[in-house]
Amino acid sequence: MSHPLPIRLPGLLLLALLVLGAGLGLRDPSPPDEPRFVLAARHMVESGQWVIPHRGSELYAHKPATFMWLQAAAYLLVHDWRVAFLLPSLLAALGTLWLTHDLTRRLYGRRAAIWAALGLLVVLQFGLQAKRAQIDMVLVFLTTLSMWGLLRHLLRGPDWPALWLGGFAAGLGTVTKGVGFLPLLALIPAIWTMRDGWHGGAGSRPSGARWWGLPLAFVLGTAVWLAPMLTVVLTSDDPALHAYAREILLRQTGERYANAWHHIQPPWYYLQVIFTLWLPGALLLPWLLPAWWRRLRRRDARLLVLLGWAVLVLAFFSASPGKREVYIFPALPLLCVAAAPLLPGLMRRRGVRLTLAGYALLLSLTALALGASGLLADPRWAQRLAEERALDAEALRMLLLWLLALGVGGLVLLGWSRLRRAGTALVLFTALLWVVYGLGLAPALDASSSARALMQRVGERIGPEAELGLLAWREQHLLQADRPARDFGFERPWEDQWRDAARWLGEQPQRRWLFVLDEALGDCVDRQRAEFIGRSNRRDWWLVPGDAVVPDCRPGFAPRLQGDASRD
Repeated sequence: MSHPLPIRLPGLLLLALLVLGAGLGLRDPSPPDEPRFVLAARHMVESGQWVIPHRGSELYAHKPATFMWLQAAAYLLVHDWRVAFLLPSLLAALGTLWLTHDLTRRLYGRRAAIWAALGLLVVLQFGLQAKRAQIDMVLVFLTTLSMWGLLRHLLRGPDWPALWLGGFAAGLGTVTKGVGFLPLLALIPAIWTMRDGWHGGAGSRPSGARWWGLPLAFVLGTAVWLAPMLTVVLTSDDPALHAYAREILLRQTGERYANAWHHIQPPWYYLQVIFTLWLPGALLLPWLLPAWWRRLRRRDARLLVLLGWAVLVLAFFSASPGKREVYIFPALPLLCVAAAPLLPGLMRRRGVRLTLAGYALLLSLTALALGASGLLADPRWAQRLAEERALDAEALRMLLLWLLALGVGGLVLLGWSRLRRAGTALVLFTALLWVVYGLGLAPALDASSSARALMQRVGERIGPEAELGLLAWREQHLLQADRPARDFGFERPWEDQWRDAARWLGEQPQRRWLFVLDEALGDCVDRQRAEFIGRSNRRDWWLVPGDAVVPDCRPGFAPRLQGDASRD
């Protein structure tokens, strides 16, 4: 059977650009991660200080600056934050597709290469991350680039420049997100395949002076950000900079892995991720696993390295108590490479085609039911959604219409495919899904999700001459404020923020307002004078004028309440 679409690599990349780029420029950054990265990138552009990221008045020590550099550079190129903040993820997705195709071509041939790239394109997590401004899509590009270089040498070598490129990409990935070193774990199964009896590998043992180029290249990759950051820190007497270096180099890396303080999940958590976010690919595992096992028994070195590395990545993240769904995402492109030579044969099986068609049918019927019930039948669930997400009537109507369109479009595709073209229907349905998401669903939710509507109301209420302060705020509020806003810290305890905020309000009570989370109002605000301004991101927010603060009051907050309320 030929591949699902009569398409070559340029056409596939064009399709991916149209599908994943649909909606570019139609929405603002939304929580949990997008606003903080854009806030830091905007500060870089406005201040000219690119080495140490900032979140408002504080240093941002949770992630290195590399991803924010890319967003800031994209803004300097296009001069539009709505476009610029998503460009790094979009370009990284296209690059990952090319690398997946090229690596598969080198290992298994041109026919399998298109299967690998299309297989990656239809997986839900890939499309979702390509359309989000999070670090993980760029990290996956760098880890795939690293594996592309390492495996060219280890399985098709010797190719020393490719090996060194793989080391450099792993180093750059490490200063993009701390786990970027993971491709180096591929050396473990690769060395194992150099034993007698394994075929498909290059058989180049890691010995000789040129192998030292690998760790050197890795160090050079990390130096892209580490060198300027450490230069700034070590040449300064500012204790905040030294605390920043300790936080990002120690606490946010080793301590976060070994003794995580959030996102605590059980060891089997990633099985849940695989069987949800890795759909529809995960549905093929009952056929893929036995086929992979048979090939491993025939001592296929290529498959051992690809699957061995994926298992090591899964084991590495499962061992940490802190888990997020994006952590194992870097393994996905290499699993698509491993599956690619088997997919043509699998797609000839009626059971496989039925399974994939059933997946598309279920999503289509769900979208159709949600859209139709919200528009035509019982709108109570839709009204609850509107209240929870603070959606106006027009935004809710558009959301439901786009869901209806997705459902109808999916059913039309399935009717056209008649099971014989299930693979083609799946690719086209995935394209429809992300086009609907980009052009319709995300824009419909945008005013609420990005807090743009809320901050517009804030600006209109206080007037153009007023000054605005933020307390217990989230990054989207500072990003969407219509004027330079004063913040009193982000991670500081609310009580300390209140001490400085009360002083600031008291200096000019007639023209200063404080934007405050409901749970952070405490006992020091006269609620009869404060104003409820709206709901956004499932939380309630208030405006506090200068004369609504009780003089000399010291509010106290339970640590549990403050910690829970400060998380997106």
